[in-house]
Amino acid sequence: MIYLLLSILASTAIFVVFKLFNRFRINTFQAIVANYVTACICGLISYKSPINTSEIFNSKWFLGAILLGFLFISVFNLMALTAQRNGLSVASVASKMSVVIPVIFGLYVYNESVGFQKVFGIILALIAVYLTAIKAKSSISLRQGIFLPFILFLGSGVIDASIKYLETTYVPKNGIPIFSATIFGCAAIIGLLILVYNTIKQSIKFEIKNVIGGIILGIINYYSIVFLLKALQFKGLESSTLFTVNNVAIVMVSTLVGLFLFRESISKKNWIGISLAIVSILLVTLA
Repeated sequence: MIYLLLSILASTAIFVVFKLFNRFRINTFQAIVANYVTACICGLISYKSPINTSEIFNSKWFLGAILLGFLFISVFNLMALTAQRNGLSVASVASKMSVVIPVIFGLYVYNESVGFQKVFGIILALIAVYLTAIKAKSSISLRQGIFLPFILFLGSGVIDASIKYLETTYVPKNGIPIFSATIFGCAAIIGLLILVYNTIKQSIKFEIKNVIGGIILGIINYYSIVFLLKALQFKGLESSTLFTVNNVAIVMVSTLVGLFLFRESISKKNWIGISLAIVSILLVTLA
């Protein structure tokens, strides 16, 4: 359970860092690329065994790691695009409601337990995510288009389900650092290629603060994934329960951090969502 708690705290810290990016006017994409490079280096440093590139290339999880690296940076940019075109609340709800995909995946593929209390808790969790993420004076309108939110929903869910499948099927217990480093390394390569392309196409200003912000984000991002993977290895907690608790808790804690640290306004709907989130976590955990 300690790794699940650490994963929630690390993911919430990512939210705080992104908020500070706006305050210090840090270029988000440049920082994101630096973040993936840093996270990759963290994984390589944390790996206790000698690094054998041919062994990595021949690993059964290697192709999956490449796909995840592509999804990581694609979903992030998709999230930014959805926030710009459909609103921040829509992006938040679409990405967090995607928890239903790994939950269904766990129930179907791994024959995890299903009971009235657990199903009711998961449904309550989805309602809680929606109510907590929706900000005052905002609404989700289908007229604005559902294509981007749907793709974001799908991409976020596929990432979680893929991480669970690869961790369970192919990644050895001591292989988490190198597995994580490979994912972040692939995302970094894609990001660097995009940066080079944009630099050739147009003049881009590079600042040291973007790199520093990316390094801080990268360290936190690396451990958020490592803690999640370690939590998934805990046999006493089913993935359907873990992903539900993880996503709902991140939304809930991030909202509370926004209230107390950044003085963000929280509506009555948000407070109802937070209350339902606590109830859903208890229901799913104790099911």
